[in-house]
Amino acid sequence: MPRVVTLRLKDEEYNFIVEAAEIENRPLSNFITTKVLKFIEESYFVDSIEMEQINIDKKLREKLRVGSLDAKKMKGKFIG
Repeated sequence: MPRVVTLRLKDEEYNFIVEAAEIENRPLSNFITTKVLKFIEESYFVDSIEMEQINIDKKLREKLRVGSLDAKKMKGKFIG
């Protein structure tokens, strides 16, 4: 079910986004949705090439395993 979201933008921000949507000949809501989803996908998820490189690197996989165990034990400091 589609949801309605209210977004506060300064006039300059709104105009900038509207112009970009017009350049791509897309409705504003579609433009915002597409760009946000693409940003999330690229920022938070590993692509297949990166995953293959991780799987090949045994040393890295071991460090990730140890780090994951340490995180579960709440060992170490969180750096944000």
